[in-house]
Amino acid sequence: MKNYRLIRFALLISILTIVSCDFSNSQRDGWDKLDEIRKNIIPPTFQDKDFNIVDFGAVADGKTDCTEAFRKAISACNEAGGGRVVVPEGEFFTGAIHLKSIVNLYLSKNSVIKFSTNPQDYLPLVFTRWEGVECMNYSPLIYAYEQENIAVTGSGIIDGQGANDNWWPWKGNKVDGWIEGTPHQKKGRDLLFQMAEDNVHPQERIMGEGFYLRPSFFQPYKSKNILVDGVTFKNSPMWFLNPVLCENVTVKNLKIEGLGPNNDGCNPESSKNVLIQNCYFDTGDDCIAIKSGRNNDGRRINVPSENIIIEDCNMKEGHGGVVMGSEISGGVRNVFAQNCEMSSPNLDRALRFKTNAVRGGTIENIYFRNIKVGEVSEAVIKIDYYYEEGKKGNFLPTIRNVHVQNLTSEKSKFAIWIKAFDNAPVTGLYLDNCNFNQVAKDNVIEHVKDYKFNSVMINNKIISE
Repeated sequence: MKNYRLIRFALLISILTIVSCDFSNSQRDGWDKLDEIRKNIIPPTFQDKDFNIVDFGAVADGKTDCTEAFRKAISACNEAGGGRVVVPEGEFFTGAIHLKSIVNLYLSKNSVIKFSTNPQDYLPLVFTRWEGVECMNYSPLIYAYEQENIAVTGSGIIDGQGANDNWWPWKGNKVDGWIEGTPHQKKGRDLLFQMAEDNVHPQERIMGEGFYLRPSFFQPYKSKNILVDGVTFKNSPMWFLNPVLCENVTVKNLKIEGLGPNNDGCNPESSKNVLIQNCYFDTGDDCIAIKSGRNNDGRRINVPSENIIIEDCNMKEGHGGVVMGSEISGGVRNVFAQNCEMSSPNLDRALRFKTNAVRGGTIENIYFRNIKVGEVSEAVIKIDYYYEEGKKGNFLPTIRNVHVQNLTSEKSKFAIWIKAFDNAPVTGLYLDNCNFNQVAKDNVIEHVKDYKFNSVMINNKIISE
């Protein structure tokens, strides 16, 4: 009898060892791709020529319109074979800035670019993506279309001046300055989304004046070899950084601060080979949200976001720390987030996935490790198939192969909150060596198939499911 018990114990240890090895191997196999992806992310370089905007008529008084000075300096730099367009010390007021190839917009120490809050200063309309749908709308504050080797660098401040008396009331929320009876974005938003469903040609989706769709801060569109490094972005009208259909993007050493509506920090959209490194986010919406187009328009273009590295970032306020969705119809794959810290009573979730049966899309091969969460107000890990329209659609989402390793959390309402569909379960969810403390409520796990928890503790108790 004693020998039989010893044999049973040995078999159990063997089985647990095999399971643990399989788990570790699946984690390692994914992370083995990281170095290969990193090799393809190479910041652009520029020749050693400077074009000071003051030499083109800019005045550092924070009041004089310097739009034309920026335009002339950027054109001169581009025509001379590239270099830096230098913003010297002082405050410079401007409308839209359109970058051209081989131009590095460089902000010197103690320099400030203040953007106009007059919508007329963002005309003519440009071809853009607004909440995942292509259209003609106000120019983003900084914009580039089909350009290569562009940058925004330095140590200065770029202030969108978004506030409750401009831009933000267009959202239609009283907390953001909207006054009952005044116009807001709903009519224009609904019309744009319907145009996309009706397959109206994108350049015939004319928005702008009268439709109240706020521009994003910096949107490079169909561009390659992009660097954003060192500067501080403040108070965007809407999303801060939104590279769309771009390739080879480096975003590092930034401070992004803005608590306005939809003030997402960095939203790579249908973009490939993206590095987001050593950035600080204090935002009114998701800190980092990876996207790929909305509904019919996202499926029409059908370009995923892929090969994205997020590391050494700090998230304070926001709806989520690292997020997939909700404009996710083109899919997302190969995302690696590591060595990040997230904490605030006003940070809702740490790791967030949001989709539904109207968005559809496939989210796969998502890897998180070494994530330190202080406090979030809701769930540390949240996967939500019922975001907005929920199950009222014909495009079932797919989420598979999500790995979370070495995560610690000190306070939250939920550790894990997952609601998928019965006919479209989440598959391949793996948690390894995760510790959740001061968790107020039990996990919610609905319709998850093939998931494994290894060395996962909630309130000092080991859990297996």
